[in-house]
Amino acid sequence: MGTPGVPKPVRFFASVISRDEGQIHRAEEALVNLLGDIEETTAPAPFLHTSYYDKEMGEGLLRCFFLFESLLDREMLGSIKLKTNEMEARLSVEGRRTVNVDPGYVSLEQVVLATTKGFAHRLYLGDGIFGDLTLIFSDGTFRPLPWTYPDYGSSELISLFNAWRDKYKALLRRGTGGAGSSGCKQTGRC
Repeated sequence: MGTPGVPKPVRFFASVISRDEGQIHRAEEALVNLLGDIEETTAPAPFLHTSYYDKEMGEGLLRCFFLFESLLDREMLGSIKLKTNEMEARLSVEGRRTVNVDPGYVSLEQVVLATTKGFAHRLYLGDGIFGDLTLIFSDGTFRPLPWTYPDYGSSELISLFNAWRDKYKALLRRGTGGAGSSGCKQTGRC
């Protein structure tokens, strides 16, 4: 019989998509209030991987990623997704989203995204939220799976997540940034 244990805390990140850099900045401020300080931000880049958001948000979309400093408990993913959904609603104009915010986390073994859409590979987390196993770490790098979104399977994003995994691994070795160190659990913001 196995003995239940508590998994190591993880590094949360968020993907933010919008046509308006001002809305990206507003989402960034709200994310800091939710998850604590940001360690790294990617520059806004054209989001050309799908036209899925164009009808609601328009063309010419930009995307950037935010990596948060604190290590937090992975089971917080569902509540964080609910909060980012509220954030999207607050930033909507005339019932249409102006920003898409997708939270996820990086662990030593995987990258997991939160979603409201169920599918065969997505595990139910509760409150209408599923965890999407997006990348797995194998043979020294993150690797996509058959269902991985094409952008997350790109060499550019895999390199980014590999670098973030290295930073996460260094934090674990130093024993710093423990669960809830300045994010949701300590602040009560989730």
